[in-house]
Amino acid sequence: QVQLVESGGGLVQPGGSLRLSCAASGSIVTIYTMGWYRQAPGKQRELVAIITSGGTTTYADSVAGRFSISRDNAKNTVALQMNSLKPEDTAVYYCYAVIRDPSQRRPYWGQGTQVTVSS
Repeated sequence: QVQLVESGGGLVQPGGSLRLSCAASGSIVTIYTMGWYRQAPGKQRELVAIITSGGTTTYADSVAGRFSISRDNAKNTVALQMNSLKPEDTAVYYCYAVIRDPSQRRPYWGQGTQVTVSS
């Protein structure tokens, strides 16, 4: 069984910074794309940033230049550094990874971590 566990959410003032981390564990053969999605109240879940196993990154237009995604393939972790946070960044942030376990290749999701940007 594979698990994704996030950490690092919380309350921050506008203009502040937060760092989210996610660790994958369990019966992992290979991890392909890793990334972060978010869902604000009343809205659909949306892509924030993804990173391939080779390090290629993609960002949502709304966060480009403010957020930075990175991963450590040796530790099976992915992180999201969020700077210049805005109230509209408030959401539950979900870690995402496409993982091959001994039986199949499939997407996995973390349980979500709340990020609130407010003064």
